[in-house]
Amino acid sequence: MSKNMKNIDVHALGKVAVLMGGRSSEREVSLMSGQGVLDALRSQGVDAHAFDPAEQELGALKLQGFDRCFIALHGRFGEDGTVQGALELLGIPYTGSGVMASSMAMDKVMTKRIWRFEGLPTPDWRMVASAEETCEAFAGLGAPMIVKPARDGSSMGLTKVTDASQCAAAYALAAKYDDEVLCEQFIAGEETTCAVLGEGRFAKALPVIRIEAPDGIYDYQNKYFNDVTQYHCPSGLPAEEELRIQQIVEKAFRTLGCRGWGRADVMIRQSDRQPFLLEINTSPGMTSHSLVPMAARAQGMSYEQLCLHLVAQASLDSDLHQERAI
Repeated sequence: MSKNMKNIDVHALGKVAVLMGGRSSEREVSLMSGQGVLDALRSQGVDAHAFDPAEQELGALKLQGFDRCFIALHGRFGEDGTVQGALELLGIPYTGSGVMASSMAMDKVMTKRIWRFEGLPTPDWRMVASAEETCEAFAGLGAPMIVKPARDGSSMGLTKVTDASQCAAAYALAAKYDDEVLCEQFIAGEETTCAVLGEGRFAKALPVIRIEAPDGIYDYQNKYFNDVTQYHCPSGLPAEEELRIQQIVEKAFRTLGCRGWGRADVMIRQSDRQPFLLEINTSPGMTSHSLVPMAARAQGMSYEQLCLHLVAQASLDSDLHQERAI
């Protein structure tokens, strides 16, 4: 991959907008990701500029002469297909997955339904619409149980429920972020994450990262603002386990029609070492604590090279459809 970086003509990339901030609950993290990407692209000679959709209408991208966008937005109105759809209409190529794949991946329930249909392993789940239904799900799924918004990221609104008395509060917290709440069977074991670069049959997984969070809770605070979470890359897993995770993640990525890049979270069940897909992120973090840059470094690609590679791969759904028709 490092060799390909040298072949990128930064001047041919044109004027690049780094979309950051936005209106989601993950705005703070997005601003950190965006600033990192902006600095990296500028260090490589790219004509890159910050653009916050919460402060300017997306139509201004066309008026200001931008040629492509690096999407460093997280959560709703950033990685759920809405911004991607607007950029399709504007005709401005962007990084990451297209409209449909972004929309599906943002919806954890839809993602799990597709994965389950395709025979990919994912924990059992229930959709709930009340505290009472959350208690019923707890009785069915067993303890512990994870309660979280169906369409949000960065573990926002997530609760690990170990007793039925916690169900009402867990539902109320998740419902603050989304009117669709997901109850998911907890998989006891090792937490890992695996990034993918590319598209279709050319999509390839990066090295797996094994995560050790305080008390086993990899929440918003432990993801972005604490230094106590430990990340292992190389993962230290047996080679056959790492390969199996990479193969499952590549299939999960392709099944949803993702492109460009993404990162899937995978739990390894301690009892039998079976991996389970939790969710996939189509606009992963690019902060100092973020995991895709860490995995890329393990494969010989610097943060700057990663950013340059991703923005060079910016595309439109419409362009890809035309190419396939030809």
